[in-house]
Amino acid sequence: MSDLVGGFRYLLAGQRWVFSNGRWLGVGLLPGLVALVLYAGALVGLGFGADDLTAWATPFADDWSEPWLGLFRGFLTALVFALGLFLAVITFTAVTLLIGQPFYESLSEQVDRTEGGEVPESGRSLWQDLWISGRDSVRLLLRVALYGVLLFALGFVPVIGQTVVPAIGFCVSGYFLTQELTSVALQRRRVDLDGQLALLKARRALALGFGVPLVLAFVVPLVAVFLMPGAVAGATLMARHLVGAETESAAEDAGRDSAGRGAGQGAAPAVGARTAPAGEFGPPKSW
Repeated sequence: MSDLVGGFRYLLAGQRWVFSNGRWLGVGLLPGLVALVLYAGALVGLGFGADDLTAWATPFADDWSEPWLGLFRGFLTALVFALGLFLAVITFTAVTLLIGQPFYESLSEQVDRTEGGEVPESGRSLWQDLWISGRDSVRLLLRVALYGVLLFALGFVPVIGQTVVPAIGFCVSGYFLTQELTSVALQRRRVDLDGQLALLKARRALALGFGVPLVLAFVVPLVAVFLMPGAVAGATLMARHLVGAETESAAEDAGRDSAGRGAGQGAAPAVGARTAPAGEFGPPKSW
């Protein structure tokens, strides 16, 4: 529960940071506006074409009598549009981040700068960062598509499909949305996609507390555009916490491992200390 609340606090902190730095709010809005126009056109097209798509996919129902034909195809049409909306919410962030890579990189760096300490840099060129971002987005979207197909199929199950499945869908969306947003700061720290997923898996509740409220807000038109800059700022704050916690954990493990080896080589343990058995302390954690 504390991690859920903590994730939401990072989201709020990011919004506060952006609205207190108005220049960066304006910079962060541009990519979202471009992506919004593209997705609005796609969803309007899906809305007009979903009926025809459903009729084409269910020719076996052409001879059904009313009202069963209308109810069946109406239900499928609603599911198709819901799936399209689900994919739009997930892919919107990936596309917006790809469009606005230079803008969001600068915003994330400024968050690091204002928080103090070193401002990490990937050391790669803009085109290399764009390539890595695009490649990781495709890999991630393939995973999301698998979840989307599974949830779409489960949507046909009575009762569960109309209650439990949508809730799971929002959680899946929120988790991967958090990954997309934290990737801006984590890529600058040279943490690859597998490492990013490992960090979030270890703090799944934190990721859900950040991402699920954001998904719910993104369902409202235009809200996603205005929340994106703050979401990137909040995700940067979260990434700083995740990497810091992982570094501290690795340092502690390394220290214990070193102490264990020293004891094994004949170093005198402190009074009351317990000599660690061989193999108790594994190698330092890695991403």
